[in-house]
Amino acid sequence: MIRASRPDDLASVEALLTRARLPIDGVDEHFASFFVVDEAGRILAAAGVEIHGHDALLRSVVVADEARGSGLGSLLTQRVLEEAGARGVRAIYLLTTTAEDFFPRFGFERSARDDVPASLRSSREFQGACPATATVMRRCEQV
Repeated sequence: MIRASRPDDLASVEALLTRARLPIDGVDEHFASFFVVDEAGRILAAAGVEIHGHDALLRSVVVADEARGSGLGSLLTQRVLEEAGARGVRAIYLLTTTAEDFFPRFGFERSARDDVPASLRSSREFQGACPATATVMRRCEQV
């Protein structure tokens, strides 16, 4: 059910993000690092990671309205975190305006925007895709 994204999934994922009022800026640039939930050819959920050296940005965790509450968001988030860890990431950050209560179960804590590495602050997410009022959260990997 969970698989790596394919180029032909991009339009479906962007449509999910748009319906959820989440930004699509930069998704196409990092789509090779996305995972999707595919049910009989229909994309029900997606999540991605932008890796910048030993730091990463968890982004675009989205679940279709009809599949919310089914655990797909948690499964995808865990899968993306595993991928980031396998690729040597030591700290993962995210921006959220709506899901601050969702991410602590994965070890994320609030963080100051100024504490985010410059490589991530220069990403499209930080440069305007997400509002400056978005909550910043950070998770450190076991090294």
